[in-house]
Amino acid sequence: MRAGQLSTAVEIQRNVTTRDEAGQPVSSWQTVGITWANLCHRSGVEAIRGDTPASVVQVSVRIPYPLLTQVRIDTSMRLLCKGDAYDIQAVLPDQQKRKFADLVCQLVPARSA
Repeated sequence: MRAGQLSTAVEIQRNVTTRDEAGQPVSSWQTVGITWANLCHRSGVEAIRGDTPASVVQVSVRIPYPLLTQVRIDTSMRLLCKGDAYDIQAVLPDQQKRKFADLVCQLVPARSA
């Protein structure tokens, strides 16, 4: 894959549990890797959830294969890109050439205040 195709910086994050001052568990996201990637928005499917229309945005993210093995990316992780968070739905490595891996992701809806 040519370097010019990897034009968007993404952060790969893992959910970790720590303890606050009172000793209570607190869940947060920790960055475990930063890389250049190629994002391709696949769809903007309208779905009905609880009688309210909701937009489901899927994106395919191509990353360098070595990062896949270094960070051990799995479906419990997420990507951060330009302020948007994407849940990783599937990890599809190129087993033959081992040059890239595709991550199938879904945009995490912004929480309303």
